[in-house]
Amino acid sequence: MSCGEPHETDCSEVLDHLYEFLDHEMPDSDCSKFEVHFEECSPCLEKYGLEQAVKKLVKRCCGQDDVPTDLRSKVMGRIDLIRSGQAVPEQDVTASETGQPTVAKE
Repeated sequence: MSCGEPHETDCSEVLDHLYEFLDHEMPDSDCSKFEVHFEECSPCLEKYGLEQAVKKLVKRCCGQDDVPTDLRSKVMGRIDLIRSGQAVPEQDVTASETGQPTVAKE
């Protein structure tokens, strides 16, 4: 998605890192660039607002559930693999009815 207007920070970069911005997981200098971009770009601002609303809704509806430690570790490990550009094995990580993580190989 792009608004077609030139910006110092490209729309695709903003949208690729939107959740890092929403979760306050980026350096302040990058946050400042994103804030400037949102002031200039109404389509990206709209997408930001939508994602922010979804995040709040999920937190309100699901924020009280405890995540099993093993499941959290596996998910975070896969996120780290993806961020580093390494290949990620084709597996589904889910919680069983007992709340314990299970890995289903395809």
